[in-house]
This record gives sequence, structure tokens and C-alpha cells, in this order.
Amino acid sequence: MLNRLKNFTHRNRHNIAVFILLNLACLACILLVAARVAYTDTTRHAGLIWNLFLAWIPFILAYVAHAISWKRIWLYLVIPVVAFLWLIFFPNAPYMLTDLQDLARSGGVGAPLWYDVIIVVWCSWTGMLLGVISLYLMQDIVMRTFGRWVGWIFVFVISAASSFGIYIGRFVRLNSWDILQNPAETAFEILGLVIDPSMRLAAFTALYTFFFLFVFLLLYSFSHMLQEQKVLAQSTPDQLASTQPTYLEREKNGE
Repeated sequence: MLNRLKNFTHRNRHNIAVFILLNLACLACILLVAARVAYTDTTRHAGLIWNLFLAWIPFILAYVAHAISWKRIWLYLVIPVVAFLWLIFFPNAPYMLTDLQDLARSGGVGAPLWYDVIIVVWCSWTGMLLGVISLYLMQDIVMRTFGRWVGWIFVFVISAASSFGIYIGRFVRLNSWDILQNPAETAFEILGLVIDPSMRLAAFTALYTFFFLFVFLLLYSFSHMLQEQKVLAQSTPDQLASTQPTYLEREKNGE
């Protein structure tokens, strides 16, 4: 039993490390906000803790979906429901970036501005990471089921949809619970925005889509760069030589 646990821990050490670090980040955010509340006797930025909780929902849903997606029966029966809930709650993760604008209105009130910057940036970045990882897990499911190109189309569509969702949450003041509690009324309100979008809506959605894609692609490329370095470190000189193009091949290809 102990050996199985050790083997499991070793095989999944990076996944476990990510999970632990995210929890430590959330704990740090809670302590920072609690210290501010105790010091200033106000509840300023306490709402960030609720936003962090909402950011965890899509992460947990994506993790559950990814864990059960390896069994074909769950892939078609359970995952569509989980994916729908994940899509509704996903914008809550990158939404926390918009909390940065609160610094312009209330930063430094009752506490040093640099302290408020630490709180908001740490909470926002944690929420962003929760969103990126959950999207990565869902993309992996789509890639394994429908192919690589569909997986990347999925990422682009979700990035745009989540940016639109962030706009709705920040400026229209609708949230994920409204979709579940009043689906018809919420759908009509969203449809009105889609039919007659404003310039602010278009600009906000486009810029946030590009920004989120940049963060996702950067972290995605970085993780695969580490995987490539690990493979190279474990390869023998003969294996490396067989995978590298010869001098004549590079000359022929104009490299």
C-alpha cells in the first residue's frame, strides 16, 4: 500500500505540486485580506475571497471531467453536463483581472497602496491561473475526442466567449447564478447585447480575448518546453544524433 502511494505520488508529483501551490496562493490571499480587515476595521477587498471561490468552481469541474474522460461511457453521458456547468462558471476565473480597476477608486484607503496592489494582483493572478489550467484540461479532452485542430478552435472560442462573459459580469452585472436561476430572462438580455453591441463591448471583448490567449499560449509553450528539455536530458547521444538533421540535410533545406 505504501509503495503504491509512493509510486502514485511520484507519477503525479507535478499535478500535486500545482494543486498545492494554488491552494497556498489562495491561503496567502485570504490571510492578506484578513490582515487588512483587522488593521483597517473595514471589509475592503473582502469580495475578492468570494471571487476566488467562484474561480475554483471551473477548475474543479474541469479536473473532474478530465479524470472521468478516459472512460468512454462517462465521456458521452456525464461530461456534456459537467462541460455546460464549466462553461457557465469559467468566466469567473479571468474575471478577477477586472478587479484591478478597483485600485484606481479605493486603493490606499485605510491601508498603504502597495499593500492593496499585492492583494489585488495576487488574487487576480491566482484566478487567471485557475482559469488557464481548467481550459488546458478541457482542451485535452476535446483534442483526444475530436482532434488537435478542434481542440485549438475550442480554446479560441472559449477565450472569446469568456471575455464576453467578463464584460457582462463587470458592466451589465449579470453572473453565473443568473443563468441558472433565470435562464430565459438572462438569455434575452444577453441576446440584446449580441444583436446590438456597443463599441465598448467590442473593444473589451477583443482585447481581453487576445490577452487571455497570450497568457494561455505562453504557459502552454513553457510547459511543453520543459517537457522537451526532460526528453533531451533522458536521451542518449546516439538517440539525439538520430533525431537531428545531418549537415547535408540542413544545407539542402537552406538552414
